[in-house]
Order: sequence, then C-alpha cells, then structure tokens
Amino acid sequence: MRYSFCDSARGPLLIAINQDGLRYVEFVRGEQPVTPTDEWQRDDLALAPFVEQFTAYFAGKLQQFDLPMAAKGTPFQQTVWNALCDIPYGETVSYLEIAQAIGNPKAVRAVGAANGRNPLSIIVPCHRVIGRSGELTGYAGGIPIKRWLLALEQAGTAFELAP
Repeated sequence: MRYSFCDSARGPLLIAINQDGLRYVEFVRGEQPVTPTDEWQRDDLALAPFVEQFTAYFAGKLQQFDLPMAAKGTPFQQTVWNALCDIPYGETVSYLEIAQAIGNPKAVRAVGAANGRNPLSIIVPCHRVIGRSGELTGYAGGIPIKRWLLALEQAGTAFELAP
C-alpha cells in the first residue's frame, strides 16, 4: 500500500492506493481514522494525481472524481457504495432513499452500516446521506466535517448556478 496526504481546511486527508486503485480516503483527525502501518510506503509522487483532484475538490473546482477505486467490501456494501456514487454533487438523500434505490426499502439500518464502512470518504460520497428528517447523522470524519463538506458542495452548486 502506498499513501500520501492532501491538506484541507479541516486537516489532512490520508489517501492510500494499491496496484488496483484507491483503497482508503479518510480524514486523519476523523472519528475513525486509518493509520498507515509499517508495511505502507509514503509515495507523494505516485499519489500526486490523486492529491491534485482532492485539492481541486476542496477548492470548489472539481465535482466529479476520475480516479480508479479498489474498495473492499461485501457485495451488499459494494451495492450501497455504488448507489452513493449516484448522489449528485451538492445534494443529499436519506438512508431510506438509498435503501429504496437498491431495491431493499427495509434495509435502512444495513444501508447505514454499509455507509459507515465506506473506506473512500468523499469520492464515495457517504457525507451526502442524512437522516430522514434532514438531520446530520454519523460520519467517520465527524459531524463537523460532514457539515463542512455539505456546505462546500452546496456553495459550489450555488456558485455554478449564479448568472
């Protein structure tokens, strides 16, 4: 595993890849941070294209990532993560809406659990999932970072729509 960091206004973001693509994207100061092990190698050069896209995202200049993903998860988790990727930039949906989108409307709790196990923060936009009544719920980076990401995206969307 190779890794690097991307600076953000909310602290560094750890980005880790293997030969297949992105394996982890997590805020270092989050509630569930991923820590590089002794087997991991820091490789800023190899990760420069990844860091560049996240830097553009944080600057409000990128809405769609073009990076290879190699997240590992159960088939159900993969299904949920794929559905998360369909949530448009700057918008939010509920856990129920994701459960309905994957054809399993009674699996709201399981969707929440899969959302919480997402190893590719931001690129698989689990921060765009909120409670049914609109409240901000769980995020590995913490609720303040989730709120910041949503505000960043919504400001970018508003800017895009301005004349």
